[in-house]
Amino acid sequence: MSVSDQPVNMIAEIEAPSLSLSDLTWRRFKRHKMAIAGLVVLFLLIIYSFGGAFFVTEKYANFTDTKERLQAPNAKHPFGTDTIGRDLLARTIYGGQISIIIGITAAFVEVMIGIVIGAVAGYFGGKIDAVLMRFTEAMLNLPQLLLLIVMAKFFSSDIKNIELFGREFSGSVVVIIFIIGLTSWPYLARIVRAEFLSIKEREFILAARATGTPTWEIIFKHILPNSIAPIVVSATLGVAGAISLEAYVSFLGLGVRAPTATWGNMLENAYRYIESAYWMWFFPGMFIVLIVLSINFLGDGLRDALDPRSRTV
Repeated sequence: MSVSDQPVNMIAEIEAPSLSLSDLTWRRFKRHKMAIAGLVVLFLLIIYSFGGAFFVTEKYANFTDTKERLQAPNAKHPFGTDTIGRDLLARTIYGGQISIIIGITAAFVEVMIGIVIGAVAGYFGGKIDAVLMRFTEAMLNLPQLLLLIVMAKFFSSDIKNIELFGREFSGSVVVIIFIIGLTSWPYLARIVRAEFLSIKEREFILAARATGTPTWEIIFKHILPNSIAPIVVSATLGVAGAISLEAYVSFLGLGVRAPTATWGNMLENAYRYIESAYWMWFFPGMFIVLIVLSINFLGDGLRDALDPRSRTV
């Protein structure tokens, strides 16, 4: 750039219209190439899992034909078949639906509990803060995976299958969702508490208090919207964490029970056929890796885009 061009560019920057917060966030997000790639992959996986149901029925996904057991990928069964002859392509479609639903709903439970505890502790402080944070620290010291395995073992068999939207779901799905949600909130609670401690001392919050604004309105209309960025990022990463945890416990045979398929429980028997039937673990494992990576990249992009300290446009 020549010296003569500098004043022109400076004038153009000054006269350029200011960007809205959403436009600025989107511009920052677009610069994160891996986040864009993650968003595209995540979108394709959702289309595959939920759109595929229009072409393949759940009855077919659960249909067993022992004459075609352990078939390698072919024209009839592009992903091959499992040990009892079920089509793996159809099962990855319906298994993906349950894995994604578990991830989203478990993250929702996590976010709701984390926001409530973090907001109450950060806003009121004092003894309330001390009690809630000691409880949060106690929860952090619990081994989440071990607790999930033990509770899933004891409670999953006590809940009957659920009929919903014309489909039958294993009762263990509900157990897994709530156990993951109830054991994942402490990290978010500490983030929300730190945000509330910082924001509640700002001038506009002090002015709201001075004018007699109700406490609930200050919390939910003034402080919480200004704390939304770390909450969104944490919720996004929580979905990936929930999907991974479900896959862990289902691989051990303690997660979602039949007849409901998930990408995790499709791997339960696959380890016996690592060399002889690679397709049994490759396809569900590939989907788990893809969705977890895409959500993590998306979370990284959202963190950078929503960071108010970032000056990258």
